[in-house]
Amino acid sequence: MVSIKEVVSKDELKTFVKFPFALYKDSPYWVPPIISDELETFDEKKNPAFKNAQAQFFLAYKNNVLVGRVAAIINHLEVGEQNVKKMRFGWLDFIDDLEVSQALFEKVLEIGKNNGLEFMEGPVGFNNLDKVGVLTEGFDHLGSMVTWYNFPYYPEHYEKWGLTKEKGYVENKFPTSNADPSLFTKLNNIVKRRFGLREINFNKTEEVLPLADKMFDLFNETYSKLSSFVPITEEQKAYFKKKYISFINPEYIKFIVDKNDDLVAFAIVMPSFSRALQKAKGKLFPFGLLHLLKAKRTSKDVFFYLIGIHPEYQNKGVTAIIFNEYYKTFQKKGIDMCYRTPELEDNIAIRQMWKHFDPVIYKRRCTYKKFL
Repeated sequence: MVSIKEVVSKDELKTFVKFPFALYKDSPYWVPPIISDELETFDEKKNPAFKNAQAQFFLAYKNNVLVGRVAAIINHLEVGEQNVKKMRFGWLDFIDDLEVSQALFEKVLEIGKNNGLEFMEGPVGFNNLDKVGVLTEGFDHLGSMVTWYNFPYYPEHYEKWGLTKEKGYVENKFPTSNADPSLFTKLNNIVKRRFGLREINFNKTEEVLPLADKMFDLFNETYSKLSSFVPITEEQKAYFKKKYISFINPEYIKFIVDKNDDLVAFAIVMPSFSRALQKAKGKLFPFGLLHLLKAKRTSKDVFFYLIGIHPEYQNKGVTAIIFNEYYKTFQKKGIDMCYRTPELEDNIAIRQMWKHFDPVIYKRRCTYKKFL
């Protein structure tokens, strides 16, 4: 018999956050989060997502043993302003027991019905900068700090209980040696002259922060037409600046502006923190922070986290400027491998953008949906 218990105390929330540490303790591919960061994500007083969303957290027990967890989320911007009657769920983990997964799915379904929603979809977070998708291929590849890892039995459980694939995502990688500068160096100069554009590079985090709001505004504008998009609010901008910008090497952030210094494109690359996070084991102290700082300085693997281009400048070669700047930075730092975070598999434009680098798909993931 499986019992589902709602998280109501700080200790229970810690139990929720720490469950995957036990579930994946023997996996060489799972990358643990920083426990304090996860707790902050779920803190209504600290995470501004709660100003426009509500979340409930549940633990599953079988024979008094913790065997699963799930977060049930309603984003009121999505439901009210966009009229998308979605019951979100994420942070879903469970042992390989169909009775356990069924109980967790049924709890999400129950909450969705009680709130008059039309369907449930997950795994997803509060917004588009959160993790997304259950892994369906690539289980023998190292995870990352910006994705969820899961065992191969997860998709079977989703499908067993009547959930069907909603959105597919792919993750690609390519060695920096695939970057042929002749493909973008000349075009870089042509595009800059034709449209009066110039690049902005950064050496210090303090140089990025005053311009970060413009970046988030452009992010909202760039991705607004995606079916799953929920805009970032003003409060969330401040939160993400504080939480993420200082974590990113400033030289890995590239801005492109027009002759009026208006932002027309940006890109963010992050060093890989995967091995450092495994060594940290969920804790910043006493040594976790040192592992992360070392990875920030020395990692030879990077993740292309975000690229945003103003709609007026899409398909006009602006990516050549971005790639040209990163090529120079990567050469200087000796970067070996580039990874891309999950991208919608039906996004033809994004595939065209990367085609000259001969990327290889090494992971696939998807969200699952069920009508209520």
